[in-house]
Amino acid sequence: MRSIGASVGVPTNAAENDGVNTSEPSSLALLGRIASALERIAPPPREKPDFKRHVAARWRVSGALKYLEAVQHVHHMDADWLVGVEAQHAQIDRNTKQFVAGKPANNVLLTGSRGTGKSSLVKAMLSRYGKRGLRLIEVEKEHLNDMPDIVDQIADEQYRFVLFCDDLSFDQGDGSYKALKAILDGSIAAATPNVLLYATSNRRHLLPEYFHENEETTYVGEEVHFGESIEEKVSLSERFGLWISFYPFSQEDYLAAVGSWVGQLGATVPVDGKKHEAFERDALNWALQRGSRSGRVAYQFARDFAGRSVK
Repeated sequence: MRSIGASVGVPTNAAENDGVNTSEPSSLALLGRIASALERIAPPPREKPDFKRHVAARWRVSGALKYLEAVQHVHHMDADWLVGVEAQHAQIDRNTKQFVAGKPANNVLLTGSRGTGKSSLVKAMLSRYGKRGLRLIEVEKEHLNDMPDIVDQIADEQYRFVLFCDDLSFDQGDGSYKALKAILDGSIAAATPNVLLYATSNRRHLLPEYFHENEETTYVGEEVHFGESIEEKVSLSERFGLWISFYPFSQEDYLAAVGSWVGQLGATVPVDGKKHEAFERDALNWALQRGSRSGRVAYQFARDFAGRSVK
């Protein structure tokens, strides 16, 4: 086996070096120089954000470097601006209020139709409770395995942290969901009292579901026993203590959301009969072109209308 010294041309034989055996000292010196060089070129460790000044942060991964980065400009969202999700608002607000007060609270999974306000409600909780000590950290799905490292960095903080994973779902064959199961409920480490996970998803069980999986279901008398595939998927979402479901907007809810956003953007909904009818017709056509009535589509139409109306 070649020594490190031999691999870089350092003599290893005393006769080859005029009788002076420098193999071991030279190798150690070389290792020391390599270590010093690596330290010089390695990026310096990032300081943890000052959560007294910053209410939100992102978990960043750049090569081997992993760190929390403060969000300088936080997106303010008022829950009262969100129309058509009053019941969901009440649920997440109650849970977050308990958490901020130091009372028991649950990890939250917000699921359902796209654009209905799932992410906006989470951001609204930060706007409402930030002054009471709530902090939010965005974590990408690809970095969920780093959650223990994130928790280690914030466990001793005086603030209450929501780790927020937006649009969480797993594809067929993606085994990373098993790490999430262990993180939520199944690790030997005790839960950290100042940390919760809030996640949004278009899939209630986070994993793709297939019709053929229903064939695994068996019936024993009047009891239904689901197959292993379904049980595996349900067991993941069940680790979230609170499920909040969102549904497509009715026409009435959609138009109400349009009116709310138009007002927030500084414009005015026409009240004149014909102008009001034309306004609603344009809003509905906008939704029809996008194949969806949702809070997001309502906001997009409101921006277009306000941009044409505000002088």
